[in-house]
Amino acid sequence: MSKIDRAEYPLLAKVSSPLDLRKLKLQDLEPLAEEIRTFLIETLDVSGGHFASSLGALEITLALHYVYNTPKDRLIWDVGHQTYVHKILTERADRLVTIKKPEGLSGFPKRSESEYDTFGVGHSSTSISAALGMAEANKLLKNNAKSVAIIGDGALTGGMAFEALNHAGGMHADMLVVLNDNEMSISENVGALTTHLTKLLSGSTYNTIRETGKKILKKLPGAFEVAKRLETQAKGMFVPANLFEALGFYYVGPIDGHDVGALVEALQTLKDHKGPKLLHILTKKGKGYQKAEEDPIKFHHVNPKFNSTLKGSSASKPSYSNIFGRWICDMAKKDEKLIGITPAMREGSDLIAFSKAYPDRYFDVAIAEQHAVTFAAGMACEGFKPVVAIYSTFLQRAYDQVVHDVSIQNLDVLYAVDRAGLVGADGATHAGSFDLSFMRCIPNTLIMTPSDENESYHMLTLGYQYNGPAMVRYPRGAGIGAEITETLDLALGKSKMLHKGKKVAILNFGTLLPMALEVAAKVNATVVDMRFVKPLDEDVIKEIAQTHELIITLEENSVMGGAGSGVNEYLIANDLMSTVTVRNFGLPDYYQDHGNKDDMLASVGISTEHIFETVQKLIKG
Repeated sequence: MSKIDRAEYPLLAKVSSPLDLRKLKLQDLEPLAEEIRTFLIETLDVSGGHFASSLGALEITLALHYVYNTPKDRLIWDVGHQTYVHKILTERADRLVTIKKPEGLSGFPKRSESEYDTFGVGHSSTSISAALGMAEANKLLKNNAKSVAIIGDGALTGGMAFEALNHAGGMHADMLVVLNDNEMSISENVGALTTHLTKLLSGSTYNTIRETGKKILKKLPGAFEVAKRLETQAKGMFVPANLFEALGFYYVGPIDGHDVGALVEALQTLKDHKGPKLLHILTKKGKGYQKAEEDPIKFHHVNPKFNSTLKGSSASKPSYSNIFGRWICDMAKKDEKLIGITPAMREGSDLIAFSKAYPDRYFDVAIAEQHAVTFAAGMACEGFKPVVAIYSTFLQRAYDQVVHDVSIQNLDVLYAVDRAGLVGADGATHAGSFDLSFMRCIPNTLIMTPSDENESYHMLTLGYQYNGPAMVRYPRGAGIGAEITETLDLALGKSKMLHKGKKVAILNFGTLLPMALEVAAKVNATVVDMRFVKPLDEDVIKEIAQTHELIITLEENSVMGGAGSGVNEYLIANDLMSTVTVRNFGLPDYYQDHGNKDDMLASVGISTEHIFETVQKLIKG
């Protein structure tokens, strides 16, 4: 039961579930929306979280739960960060302040969290496929449940969405797609479809003309049927109806996505209309909060105290993304063949300065990771040097293209892989837990794991100069504050010995190096910054195996198939396992929920204390 202050929120206090919502009168929905808007602002000022998208989807969320019998009727959200109002209405209002906190609510829909979260959504462009699957399953079950996909924030720019539209239209599936058209993803939307949608007349203008014309023509014998046959051609002048209707969808819109009464009316009309339907609504990201309306990119995600004065803040260290942003601008000055490519992550990957300084060499391909990689491959074929700035979890979506279109042809493509390792509050859907494992097995690929910002900067240069596919993976957030030097002693496939100890050797891959050095100080261990996952520094591994009793490998990647597995494979292939004990420290074989990153690492044994205890158990004297 929601614990909402009845004096401050008289309507919201009555609504702890969609069942309560459906007891309200239609005229109550607009004032309820204003209460929810205020509640959301005040709550996220305490907790932080995704902001502008949830404000933009407020009225459509109200209307959907008001009209549809949720959770029996399935609502599938796309993308997931627009669902905070959905969580408020579905028995979680009093827990919203815990969002993205350890043991609190997830920042995205999560099936294990609520029966109203019918499909987990951390990435994008998946809703129509999932909704179609549910619609067909419900058809087989004969349970009369409805299926609705709400797709917005640029998710329609992903190719998978069009594959699903094509399939659903061809099957004449009984489902509804709500296109939440706000001209935005996290960055500005790009692409021909987006350009077309932004040229639309307002919904009220188009629909007024259409409905008024029908009323007049029905009074004239024969004229109405002629006009009806011409309607599709006329609609093509105003709306993208031709596109969606060609795919087999009954198209309605565009209508004002902030007019909750109009939304309810449209949804009630469409609810019992058989076959595939698409409702096109026009919304404004950040609606109702002026600063977010003016700058929806900045207010896509807010930190606590965003709505109040935060005093005493100090400048933070540059993030790894900032280091990449600096590097790509520096390299672009030196080489006019450099091309920067991102799948809708200009701000997240810090390509802002590059996009402004080199607009002809900057390409945002929208939420289309597969296309991003093959587009880069095409550029490389013509002698350019493409750099694909991509999050680790988004690189997963382009795996076939990485193998077939880049690696097999041994093309010069550099992957700048951001958000590698755990990402804390965003949880399992955004954690870069697997990139070393799934990239290490691909031939012709150079893989580097910098331990600090300076190594990251210079490894990007080495990867760029490498003749073939190369990958540099770095984490979210700031590092240790390492200064970027003009040069660095960095040789292909060679590690760096940081401390020479006895009996125990720690082979570190990536930014957990400070932890390795802390353990070494306790047990006088050898510490090697391995730097390269592929190729491994096999000479150093062989020497370590012959002169030490215990090898610890340390990485922020899945322990299965990761860098430590590569060390094991080398030792086994060269009959060295009989002379040394090996322990691999990495991420476990299960998904971790969102939380504090250091606590998450410690919970799976990646901590100074646990590694030290392991060494004590295995080494005596």
